[in-house]
Amino acid sequence: MKNPALAVALSVVLFPLLSLPAQADKLDDIIGSGKLRCAVTLDFPPMGFRDESNKPAGFDVDYCHDLAKVLGVDAEVVETPFSDRIPALLSGRADVIVASTSDTLERAKTVGLTVPYFAFQMVVLTRDDTGINSYADLKGKKLGNTSSTYEAIALEKDQKSWGSGSFRAYQSQNDTLLAVAQGHIDATVVTNTVAAATIKSGKYKGLKIAGDAPYVIDYVSLGAKRSEYGLINYLNLFVNQQVRTGRYKELFVKWVGTEIPPANLTVPQVYY
Repeated sequence: MKNPALAVALSVVLFPLLSLPAQADKLDDIIGSGKLRCAVTLDFPPMGFRDESNKPAGFDVDYCHDLAKVLGVDAEVVETPFSDRIPALLSGRADVIVASTSDTLERAKTVGLTVPYFAFQMVVLTRDDTGINSYADLKGKKLGNTSSTYEAIALEKDQKSWGSGSFRAYQSQNDTLLAVAQGHIDATVVTNTVAAATIKSGKYKGLKIAGDAPYVIDYVSLGAKRSEYGLINYLNLFVNQQVRTGRYKELFVKWVGTEIPPANLTVPQVYY
Protein backbone atom coordinates (compact mmCIF):
# COMPACT_ATOMS: atom_id res chain seq x y z
CA MET A 1 0.00 0.00 0.00
CA LYS A 2 1.48 3.32 -1.07
CA ASN A 3 -0.05 5.41 1.72
CA PRO A 4 1.56 4.43 5.06
CA ALA A 5 -0.84 6.60 7.06
CA LEU A 6 -3.84 4.86 5.49
CA ALA A 7 -2.31 1.47 6.18
CA VAL A 8 -1.87 2.33 9.86
CA ALA A 9 -5.42 3.63 10.09
CA LEU A 10 -6.86 0.47 8.54
CA SER A 11 -4.84 -1.73 10.87
CA VAL A 12 -6.25 0.11 13.87
CA VAL A 13 -9.80 -0.46 12.62
CA LEU A 14 -9.39 -4.06 11.43
CA PHE A 15 -7.26 -5.52 14.23
CA PRO A 16 -10.02 -5.60 16.86
CA LEU A 17 -12.36 -7.25 14.36
CA LEU A 18 -9.83 -9.91 13.39
CA SER A 19 -9.02 -10.65 17.02
CA LEU A 20 -12.65 -11.25 18.06
CA PRO A 21 -13.49 -14.88 18.86
CA ALA A 22 -15.70 -16.75 16.41
CA GLN A 23 -19.40 -16.42 17.18
CA ALA A 24 -20.66 -19.62 18.78
CA ASP A 25 -23.65 -21.27 17.12
CA LYS A 26 -26.11 -22.95 19.48
CA LEU A 27 -27.23 -25.48 16.89
CA ASP A 28 -23.63 -26.64 16.40
CA ASP A 29 -23.13 -26.66 20.18
CA ILE A 30 -26.12 -28.96 20.71
CA ILE A 31 -25.00 -31.35 17.98
CA GLY A 32 -21.42 -31.29 19.29
CA SER A 33 -22.50 -31.96 22.87
CA GLY A 34 -24.61 -34.95 21.86
CA LYS A 35 -27.48 -33.74 24.05
CA LEU A 36 -30.57 -31.57 23.66
CA ARG A 37 -31.95 -30.09 26.90
CA CYS A 38 -35.65 -29.28 26.62
CA ALA A 39 -37.47 -27.19 29.22
CA VAL A 40 -40.78 -29.04 29.65
CA THR A 41 -43.61 -28.43 32.10
CA LEU A 42 -44.61 -31.73 33.70
CA ASP A 43 -47.85 -30.76 35.44
CA PHE A 44 -49.77 -29.97 32.27
CA PRO A 45 -51.30 -33.21 30.99
CA PRO A 46 -51.55 -34.40 28.30
CA MET A 47 -48.75 -32.09 27.08
CA GLY A 48 -46.36 -32.93 29.91
CA PHE A 49 -46.69 -35.05 33.05
CA ARG A 50 -45.12 -37.98 34.91
CA ASP A 51 -46.43 -41.47 34.18
CA GLU A 52 -47.00 -44.35 36.60
CA SER A 53 -43.25 -45.00 36.65
CA ASN A 54 -42.56 -41.30 37.42
CA LYS A 55 -41.03 -40.83 33.98
CA PRO A 56 -41.72 -37.73 31.85
CA ALA A 57 -44.46 -38.34 29.29
CA GLY A 58 -46.84 -36.44 27.04
CA PHE A 59 -47.00 -34.56 23.75
CA ASP A 60 -44.22 -32.10 24.61
CA VAL A 61 -41.95 -34.88 25.86
CA ASP A 62 -42.38 -36.82 22.61
CA TYR A 63 -41.84 -33.60 20.66
CA CYS A 64 -38.53 -33.07 22.44
CA HIS A 65 -37.47 -36.63 21.65
CA ASP A 66 -38.46 -36.19 18.00
CA LEU A 67 -36.31 -33.05 17.77
CA ALA A 68 -33.38 -34.77 19.44
CA LYS A 69 -33.69 -37.71 17.04
CA VAL A 70 -33.42 -35.59 13.89
CA LEU A 71 -30.47 -33.76 15.43
CA GLY A 72 -28.79 -37.08 16.15
CA VAL A 73 -28.47 -36.40 19.88
CA ASP A 74 -29.98 -37.62 23.16
CA ALA A 75 -32.93 -35.79 24.71
CA GLU A 76 -32.84 -34.51 28.27
CA VAL A 77 -36.12 -33.28 29.74
CA VAL A 78 -35.53 -30.42 32.17
CA GLU A 79 -38.62 -30.19 34.38
CA THR A 80 -39.61 -26.52 34.38
CA PRO A 81 -42.65 -24.77 35.91
CA PHE A 82 -44.51 -22.39 33.62
CA SER A 83 -43.11 -19.32 35.37
CA ASP A 84 -39.53 -20.58 34.96
CA ARG A 85 -39.55 -21.42 31.25
CA ILE A 86 -37.82 -18.30 29.97
CA PRO A 87 -35.42 -18.00 32.95
CA ALA A 88 -34.36 -21.62 32.38
CA LEU A 89 -33.53 -20.81 28.76
CA LEU A 90 -31.77 -17.50 29.41
CA SER A 91 -29.70 -18.93 32.27
CA GLY A 92 -28.45 -21.80 30.12
CA ARG A 93 -30.22 -24.61 32.02
CA ALA A 94 -32.11 -25.51 28.85
CA ASP A 95 -31.37 -25.24 25.14
CA VAL A 96 -34.96 -25.09 23.88
CA ILE A 97 -38.37 -24.47 25.44
CA VAL A 98 -40.88 -27.21 24.57
CA ALA A 99 -43.55 -26.25 27.06
CA SER A 100 -46.73 -24.93 25.41
CA THR A 101 -45.47 -21.33 25.36
CA SER A 102 -47.95 -18.82 23.92
CA ASP A 103 -46.53 -16.81 21.03
CA THR A 104 -47.27 -13.35 22.43
CA LEU A 105 -45.55 -10.28 21.00
CA GLU A 106 -44.58 -9.19 24.50
CA ARG A 107 -42.86 -12.51 25.18
CA ALA A 108 -41.10 -12.34 21.82
CA LYS A 109 -39.22 -9.26 23.05
CA THR A 110 -37.32 -11.57 25.40
CA VAL A 111 -37.13 -14.94 23.68
CA GLY A 112 -37.14 -16.18 20.09
CA LEU A 113 -40.37 -18.01 19.20
CA THR A 114 -41.06 -20.36 16.31
CA VAL A 115 -44.13 -20.81 14.17
CA PRO A 116 -46.87 -22.54 16.24
CA TYR A 117 -46.47 -26.25 16.91
CA PHE A 118 -49.78 -26.66 18.83
CA ALA A 119 -52.95 -24.68 19.57
CA PHE A 120 -55.48 -24.65 22.42
CA GLN A 121 -59.08 -23.57 22.86
CA MET A 122 -59.85 -22.33 26.38
CA VAL A 123 -62.75 -23.66 28.49
CA VAL A 124 -64.18 -22.94 31.93
CA LEU A 125 -63.44 -25.64 34.52
CA THR A 126 -65.52 -25.58 37.69
CA ARG A 127 -67.36 -27.84 40.16
CA ASP A 128 -70.87 -29.21 39.88
CA ASP A 129 -72.01 -27.20 42.94
CA THR A 130 -70.98 -23.66 41.90
CA GLY A 131 -73.89 -22.80 39.64
CA ILE A 132 -71.44 -21.78 36.94
CA ASN A 133 -72.59 -22.85 33.47
CA SER A 134 -70.82 -20.35 31.22
CA TYR A 135 -68.02 -17.81 31.16
CA ALA A 136 -70.51 -15.03 31.94
CA ASP A 137 -71.24 -16.75 35.25
CA LEU A 138 -67.66 -16.15 36.44
CA LYS A 139 -68.39 -12.51 37.30
CA GLY A 140 -68.24 -12.01 41.06
CA LYS A 141 -66.76 -15.46 41.71
CA LYS A 142 -63.49 -16.56 43.31
CA LEU A 143 -61.19 -17.31 40.39
CA GLY A 144 -57.62 -18.44 39.96
CA ASN A 145 -55.11 -19.75 37.48
CA THR A 146 -51.52 -20.82 36.94
CA SER A 147 -49.07 -17.94 37.13
CA SER A 148 -47.60 -16.59 33.87
CA THR A 149 -49.87 -18.59 31.55
CA TYR A 150 -51.83 -17.03 28.71
CA GLU A 151 -55.14 -17.97 30.29
CA ALA A 152 -54.14 -16.59 33.71
CA ILE A 153 -53.30 -13.20 32.22
CA ALA A 154 -56.59 -13.07 30.29
CA LEU A 155 -58.74 -14.23 33.21
CA GLU A 156 -57.20 -11.82 35.73
CA LYS A 157 -57.67 -8.95 33.28
CA ASP A 158 -61.37 -9.76 32.93
CA GLN A 159 -61.85 -10.19 36.69
CA LYS A 160 -60.38 -6.74 37.32
CA SER A 161 -62.59 -5.19 34.64
CA TRP A 162 -65.70 -6.70 36.27
CA GLY A 163 -64.81 -5.01 39.54
CA SER A 164 -66.04 -7.89 41.66
CA GLY A 165 -64.91 -11.32 42.76
CA SER A 166 -61.27 -12.20 43.25
CA PHE A 167 -58.31 -13.73 41.47
CA ARG A 168 -55.47 -15.81 42.86
CA ALA A 169 -52.34 -17.02 41.05
CA TYR A 170 -50.92 -20.50 41.67
CA GLN A 171 -47.46 -21.85 41.04
CA SER A 172 -48.48 -24.96 39.09
CA GLN A 173 -51.35 -26.39 37.10
CA ASN A 174 -51.86 -29.08 39.74
CA ASP A 175 -52.19 -26.40 42.42
CA THR A 176 -54.85 -24.63 40.34
CA LEU A 177 -56.86 -27.79 39.72
CA LEU A 178 -56.65 -28.74 43.41
CA ALA A 179 -57.86 -25.27 44.41
CA VAL A 180 -60.98 -25.70 42.27
CA ALA A 181 -61.62 -29.24 43.51
CA GLN A 182 -61.24 -28.26 47.18
CA GLY A 183 -63.33 -25.10 46.89
CA HIS A 184 -60.58 -22.54 47.46
CA ILE A 185 -61.68 -20.98 44.18
CA ASP A 186 -64.90 -21.45 42.23
CA ALA A 187 -63.50 -21.83 38.76
CA THR A 188 -60.55 -21.47 36.44
CA VAL A 189 -59.92 -21.37 32.71
CA VAL A 190 -57.80 -24.13 31.20
CA THR A 191 -57.13 -25.59 27.80
CA ASN A 192 -59.62 -28.04 26.37
CA THR A 193 -56.90 -30.69 26.49
CA VAL A 194 -56.21 -30.18 30.20
CA ALA A 195 -59.92 -30.15 31.06
CA ALA A 196 -60.59 -33.37 29.17
CA ALA A 197 -57.56 -35.13 30.65
CA THR A 198 -58.36 -33.96 34.19
CA ILE A 199 -61.96 -35.13 34.15
CA LYS A 200 -61.01 -38.41 32.44
CA SER A 201 -58.38 -39.15 35.08
CA GLY A 202 -60.94 -39.15 37.91
CA LYS A 203 -58.33 -37.65 40.21
CA TYR A 204 -60.53 -34.70 41.10
CA LYS A 205 -64.19 -35.48 41.78
CA GLY A 206 -67.12 -33.26 40.86
CA LEU A 207 -65.42 -31.19 38.17
CA LYS A 208 -67.13 -30.16 34.95
CA ILE A 209 -66.53 -28.10 31.81
CA ALA A 210 -68.83 -25.06 31.72
CA GLY A 211 -68.46 -23.90 28.13
CA ASP A 212 -65.77 -22.11 26.15
CA ALA A 213 -63.88 -19.05 27.32
CA PRO A 214 -64.12 -16.15 24.82
CA TYR A 215 -60.39 -16.03 24.18
CA VAL A 216 -58.61 -16.27 20.88
CA ILE A 217 -57.10 -19.64 20.09
CA ASP A 218 -53.85 -19.96 22.03
CA TYR A 219 -51.09 -20.80 19.54
CA VAL A 220 -47.92 -22.01 21.23
CA SER A 221 -44.33 -22.08 20.01
CA LEU A 222 -40.96 -23.60 20.67
CA GLY A 223 -38.53 -21.13 22.21
CA ALA A 224 -34.82 -20.43 21.87
CA LYS A 225 -32.56 -17.52 22.73
CA ARG A 226 -33.51 -14.57 20.57
CA SER A 227 -30.00 -14.22 19.14
CA GLU A 228 -29.76 -17.84 17.94
CA TYR A 229 -31.02 -17.35 14.40
CA GLY A 230 -29.58 -20.61 13.10
CA LEU A 231 -31.31 -22.65 15.80
CA ILE A 232 -34.61 -20.79 15.40
CA ASN A 233 -34.56 -21.35 11.63
CA TYR A 234 -33.95 -25.05 12.20
CA LEU A 235 -36.78 -25.26 14.73
CA ASN A 236 -39.17 -23.58 12.29
CA LEU A 237 -38.33 -26.14 9.62
CA PHE A 238 -38.71 -28.95 12.16
CA VAL A 239 -42.20 -27.78 13.16
CA ASN A 240 -43.14 -27.44 9.48
CA GLN A 241 -42.04 -31.00 8.78
CA GLN A 242 -43.82 -32.38 11.86
CA VAL A 243 -47.05 -30.99 10.36
CA ARG A 244 -46.61 -31.95 6.73
CA THR A 245 -45.38 -35.50 7.46
CA GLY A 246 -48.38 -36.21 9.67
CA ARG A 247 -46.36 -36.60 12.86
CA TYR A 248 -48.17 -33.69 14.53
CA LYS A 249 -51.54 -35.37 13.97
CA GLU A 250 -50.14 -38.73 15.10
CA LEU A 251 -48.94 -37.27 18.42
CA PHE A 252 -52.22 -35.39 18.86
CA VAL A 253 -54.28 -38.57 18.53
CA LYS A 254 -51.87 -40.42 20.85
CA TRP A 255 -52.02 -37.92 23.70
CA VAL A 256 -55.27 -35.99 23.24
CA GLY A 257 -57.47 -38.51 21.46
CA THR A 258 -60.03 -38.17 18.72
CA GLU A 259 -62.78 -36.34 20.61
CA ILE A 260 -61.09 -32.95 20.00
CA PRO A 261 -59.88 -32.31 16.44
CA PRO A 262 -56.31 -31.01 16.10
CA ALA A 263 -56.08 -27.33 15.24
CA ASN A 264 -55.07 -26.49 11.70
CA LEU A 265 -51.55 -25.05 11.93
CA THR A 266 -51.33 -24.14 8.27
CA VAL A 267 -52.10 -20.87 6.54
CA PRO A 268 -53.27 -21.42 2.93
CA GLN A 269 -50.77 -20.13 0.38
CA VAL A 270 -48.54 -18.79 3.18
CA TYR A 271 -47.40 -21.62 5.44
CA TYR A 272 -48.05 -25.28 4.80
